[in-house]
Amino acid sequence: MDLNVLILPGDGIGVEVTREAVKVLRSVASAGNHRLRLSEGLLGGAAIHQTGTPFPDETREKALQADATLLGAVGLPEFDDAPPEKRPERGLLGIRKALEVYANLRPVRSYKALVDSSPLKNELVDGTDMIIVRELTGGLYYGTPRGISGTGPEERAVNTMVYTRPEIERVARMAFELARKRRKKVTSVDKSNVLENSQLWRRVVTEMAANYPDVTLNHILVDNCAMQLVLNPKRFDVVLTENLFGDILSDEGAVLAGSIGMLPSASIGSRRPSGAWTGLYEPVHGSAPDIAGQNKANPLGAIGSVAAMLEYSFGLTQEAQTVYGAIEAVLNSGRVTGDLKPFGPPATTSEVGDAVAAAFSAHTATA
Repeated sequence: MDLNVLILPGDGIGVEVTREAVKVLRSVASAGNHRLRLSEGLLGGAAIHQTGTPFPDETREKALQADATLLGAVGLPEFDDAPPEKRPERGLLGIRKALEVYANLRPVRSYKALVDSSPLKNELVDGTDMIIVRELTGGLYYGTPRGISGTGPEERAVNTMVYTRPEIERVARMAFELARKRRKKVTSVDKSNVLENSQLWRRVVTEMAANYPDVTLNHILVDNCAMQLVLNPKRFDVVLTENLFGDILSDEGAVLAGSIGMLPSASIGSRRPSGAWTGLYEPVHGSAPDIAGQNKANPLGAIGSVAAMLEYSFGLTQEAQTVYGAIEAVLNSGRVTGDLKPFGPPATTSEVGDAVAAAFSAHTATA
């Protein structure tokens, strides 16, 4: 099949981890005789440097034409004091809006080889396997009015959390559908004891659950959820929540995985006529400019994002599982980057990418 993929390396270590993810993607295409068509674009700080805007029109057009988009990371310290429209992160929000991706899927899995890498007790972490479904186009990040106005004692900032029933319904439907293929349990996270917005969220999700009698639904307040993620993470299967809460809770999942460099993500939109999902795929970690260019960043989150792309945008479920298997094989070998506390000298970013590509090829050669 044709794999038409846009590559957006972005900023900092995004360039390095994306390079290794593409290496694995090429191995997949070669093994399956797929026609891989790659294009590259600018997003974030790199785009500002070259075009003056974090989300150039050319990148928008390429993203709309591609079957899937792979992003490295965005963000650079030099833009920390820039106005919002000139910050690299505005490019990320822009491409999400352009692609109309509304559900961010963040799997959090504990690998046997990494239980010692987590600061939590091994018996708490071992066996963790959840997916966080975060609504991506509403809430505080997009609501209006917003902005900073006034001066001196009258200076004030406003952000507005807004959700409509259809926005809640579609992301809840995604969570319930995913749960049906897993352990059939959805935990919906809100702050309904304080926020009217969350009261609507809870009511709509409860109504949606009636369409999925085979899936168990329970509700939890966001502060309790944050605590339970570190006290009893194995209780969770599919965690459904709104934009801001999901942003925070999914990063907490890095503690369970052993390193934020391990976490992939998939931002999913509408289905195409082929049945594939429109998708933007990226590791959860940031651009980490302090280690950029040093060949020490963990590429496994980016490689896992390629596996998610294969599954959701191309329907290549077997290939996706083989990539996950190759990641696990490399973890078991101990040939990993320094953030995963290797027993010996840490491997470089490129060495880990080579190892995953080799493990994938070895598996497909014997299958």
